[in-house]
Amino acid sequence: MTAIAGNAGIMAKRAAARRRFDPLALLAIPAAAYFVVALVFPLGRLLLDGFSVGGGVGIGNFTRYLADPYNLGVVWNTLRYGALVTLVAAIGGYAYAYTMARSGPKMQMLLLIAIVLPMTTSVIVKAFGWLVLLRSNGLVNHLLMASGIVREPLPLLFSQPGLIVGTASILLPYMVLPIFGVLRQIHPDLLGAAATLGGSPIYCFRKVILPLSLPGLIAGICFVFSMAVSAYVIPSLLTGAGFKTLSKVAADSYLVILNPVRGATVSLILLAIAFAAVFLAGRVVNRKPGQMRA
Repeated sequence: MTAIAGNAGIMAKRAAARRRFDPLALLAIPAAAYFVVALVFPLGRLLLDGFSVGGGVGIGNFTRYLADPYNLGVVWNTLRYGALVTLVAAIGGYAYAYTMARSGPKMQMLLLIAIVLPMTTSVIVKAFGWLVLLRSNGLVNHLLMASGIVREPLPLLFSQPGLIVGTASILLPYMVLPIFGVLRQIHPDLLGAAATLGGSPIYCFRKVILPLSLPGLIAGICFVFSMAVSAYVIPSLLTGAGFKTLSKVAADSYLVILNPVRGATVSLILLAIAFAAVFLAGRVVNRKPGQMRA
């Protein structure tokens, strides 16, 4: 009975301590206010405009937008653009991250600086850099013609291949860093142990390294895909107005045709795509190892 009474007293003191106001909690007010102003209020306005139909609430704006074949083509352009950029970034980013994780300290630092330093530069500057590289008399066409691969300059600028390569290179750090963070935690002796058991290098990579690095790869895919489908500056500079994506349509709805309802509808569709990517990535990461290999 004495022990029970003592435990009850301790629990009562803890409950009183939780109810006591902590002045340090006031430090969270500026961050909370910024969160409300910069995220909650705009998102609430998007929801209000997107779901407002004839003075009521409904999904009529979305059904009307998606019933138009042209608008469905814009959605398809956005999804294909994001998927191809993510694929290119995943292939190049994994190879770069694997090389960086297996390099010595000095080389690893140089490779890390090389991938992080571009993140300090504005997206507009990097996009203009690709404009210089991809134009008819740019470096890429110059190298292709000097090597004899082509005889005339290729129309790389304002083309979808140029857009995909340029966007993938700009978003590459967001693929490399999550993969590198996971790869560097994998003990190198695991490959040696798998090799002593008769596994070939490809088999060891496919059965040991790739499954263990899958969380980092999925995180990078989630980052790059979400940023690619919502990109506005890069497609606008590298393809102009000819290639329509949801981000361009949303910007035109607000800034050109002054139709906030259409802009909110397109923005919410784009937001749903990004949330779906994050949700699916979380489901894949949280699956059991045996399920992930199946």
